[in-house]
Amino acid sequence: MRQVVLRLLPALLAMLISASALAGEVQVAVAANFTAPMKRIAEEFQRETGHKVLLSFAATGKLYAQITNGAPFDIFLAADDVRPATLEKAGGAVVGSRFTYATGRLVLWSAKPGMVDEKGDVLKAGAFKHLAMASPKLAPYGAAAVETLNGLGVFRALEPKFVLGESIGQTYGFIKSGNADLGFVALSQVVEDGKVKSGSVWIVPDKFHTPIRQDAVLLTRARNNKAAADLLAFLKTEKAKALIRSYGYHS
Repeated sequence: MRQVVLRLLPALLAMLISASALAGEVQVAVAANFTAPMKRIAEEFQRETGHKVLLSFAATGKLYAQITNGAPFDIFLAADDVRPATLEKAGGAVVGSRFTYATGRLVLWSAKPGMVDEKGDVLKAGAFKHLAMASPKLAPYGAAAVETLNGLGVFRALEPKFVLGESIGQTYGFIKSGNADLGFVALSQVVEDGKVKSGSVWIVPDKFHTPIRQDAVLLTRARNNKAAADLLAFLKTEKAKALIRSYGYHS
């Protein structure tokens, strides 16, 4: 038996070396709202393919600026459909690679139980000190928050209470720490497996803002990067879509 194993060892080692050589690396710029689901997707993808995934999270506007200034990303997972399309038109992304990987859901959230009611009437009452949201110039969720406040007719009244985060991730931090009583974040940040993790929440009806279509695109530098192509394909699988839905997105 030992002799058989010894005879097979060179072949087994060759197979392992070959598999290692085929594995690649992909650098992904990810909108901050998609942090939790993308970490889980990357883990599953790495386990199945052997490819290495490097993730960078920030506001969509900030990531877009980094990409246009030459940051070495292979894939852009934005929180809107405008910037990926702009990159595609400008030659910064591979034409035909763009697709919507998720449609985001905006929520009004407080870390305090009972602070936010199920209809969002707390906004009209205005009985709070600070209302957090992501910068509307950098983050699509911030722009959606502004649309919602305007739709409710409370933007001007509440504007003095605004606390702006650079990204939806920083905005969540303001609320979780108590530096803001409540604020607008992504549903994906406050739910997991379909359940609200803590605090109180109002899921903003889609009618109050432009749909938050989140597009993925393959950047030009990664045109021949198999790991990047494989990851984009993986995002379209039912396994990935089910995980995305578990965080409250439409997929």
